[in-house]
Parts: sequence; C-alpha cells; structure tokens
Amino acid sequence: MREHNYAVTINWIGNTGEGTASYTAYQRDFIVESPGKAPIPGSADPAFRGNPEFWNPEDMLLASISSCHKLWYLHLCAVNNVRVLEYVDHPVGRMIEGDDQRKGHFKEAELRPQVTISSQSDRDLAMRLHDDAHHECFIANSVNFPIRCRAVIDYQN
Repeated sequence: MREHNYAVTINWIGNTGEGTASYTAYQRDFIVESPGKAPIPGSADPAFRGNPEFWNPEDMLLASISSCHKLWYLHLCAVNNVRVLEYVDHPVGRMIEGDDQRKGHFKEAELRPQVTISSQSDRDLAMRLHDDAHHECFIANSVNFPIRCRAVIDYQN
C-alpha cells in the first residue's frame, strides 16, 4: 500500500482589529497556501457572512470531486483508446445545515460533464468509463454522500 501526504497552510486574514470580539467583528477571509503554488483566496459562503468573490470550503469540495473524477476519466479514456477532445463540467452540490440528528452536511453532488470525443471513438465505452472513474476517484471514495454523474457525450463535428 502506498501512502501520500499533503499539507497546506490556511492563513486567516479577517482580523479587522478586534479579533473575534463578536460574530460580526471579523471577516471570514483566508488564504490557502502551499509552497510553489498560486495562493487561493477563501472565505465562508456568503450565507455565513463570507466574501462572495472568494472560494468557500463548499465550492472547494465540489471542485475537488469534479476535478478528481475528470482526471480519472481522462486517464481511463487514454488507456482505452477513447480520444477526448473537450471536457467541461458544471457540477452542483446540495448541503443542508442540519437537523436534530446531524449537523450541517452535504446531502449529494451531481457531476454534469459535457465531453466531446473524436468520431473514431466508441461513445458507449466513453459513457461507461464515467462509472469506472467514479469508482477510482480518491475524493469520491472519501466522502459520505452520494455522487451521481449525468454525462453528455458528443462527437466532434
């Protein structure tokens, strides 16, 4: 078994001079940093007093699910002679703030990739490889909510 380790720095930049003196006294903004990589500005979701121009943790989770699926999908297509020419995804996720049994959590996510393949590629195989990508995806294997994939595959004209 191989093990991979990851580390980032989350630097809160939201102290407006009073720290967390009250719920409204501070900003939720932070910077995600890792050596050699571009910083990512983050904040809370605007529903929780966050900056709407910055990435929030929920956005990042959805982006992680989608990008991991895409990377596995492209790999599987490459080794199965399916030539992908374009790939764009518009994933959506649904989070609920919680009830008496469970605190806030993601309820589900849906990937909506639109894939263009070469006219020589097998469309049915290209569609089936989305299921394989889902089972291989490290992020999908790490979350405790369902992730569906509703892919659309077109041929290059």
